[in-house]
Amino acid sequence: MPRFFIDGDLAPGMTLALPDGVLRHVQVLRLNAGDAITLFNGRGGEYPATLTQVQKREAECVLGEFADVSRESPVWLGLAQAISGGDKMEFTLQKGVEMGVSVFQPLAAERSVVRLSGERADKRVARWQEIVVAACEQCGRNSVPEVRPILTLAEWLRELPPADAHLVLSPLGTQRLADIATAPASAWLMAGPEGGLSAREEGAAIEAGWTPLKLGPRILRTETAALAAVAAIQAVWGDYRG
Repeated sequence: MPRFFIDGDLAPGMTLALPDGVLRHVQVLRLNAGDAITLFNGRGGEYPATLTQVQKREAECVLGEFADVSRESPVWLGLAQAISGGDKMEFTLQKGVEMGVSVFQPLAAERSVVRLSGERADKRVARWQEIVVAACEQCGRNSVPEVRPILTLAEWLRELPPADAHLVLSPLGTQRLADIATAPASAWLMAGPEGGLSAREEGAAIEAGWTPLKLGPRILRTETAALAAVAAIQAVWGDYRG
């Protein structure tokens, strides 16, 4: 069933004029009056709805009863991802949403190929947030992860964000997920850009309280490393745990 995010209040029985972005999707999918859709506003849960009219410039639906459905992981997971070039960052965000990441913190690292600041940075973060919303529509999540404003790595390391575990991916790391005896209810994962974090950055992260984590004997690309780590975390502590 098609799912759409609505940035606003929803309530059972209300008649809702669909915003332009949703209207375009409805038209592309060739939906008609009487077709069923699902709406969510990112505040938890979802609403079944029925289209009552679909016209060239407008569409309306009537909402059914609220369904208190959560598809979140049992482990809260933040991903601090150094900005990568091309479509790698967008791929990481999209797949991170599908795999249960709770919040994204973009980082400007020494080896980040893309340099963003000011209005360009704001526009890029807004675009990344749109990608996250679209991924939630696709994968069934009703809570929308936030994409936070870009920080430099130095700014990020000044304060250890609250979590039970703080893990930084490092090819020189010796810690494995299996070595962490108590499964954390919350964790932050930090991943470098193309070329990885510099030795200085890794040292600063470790000094700030981050644990260097090694996934295996091979060096992974930036678009692979974070997602492989997220999958491993879900396997050991979260969704995929037996």
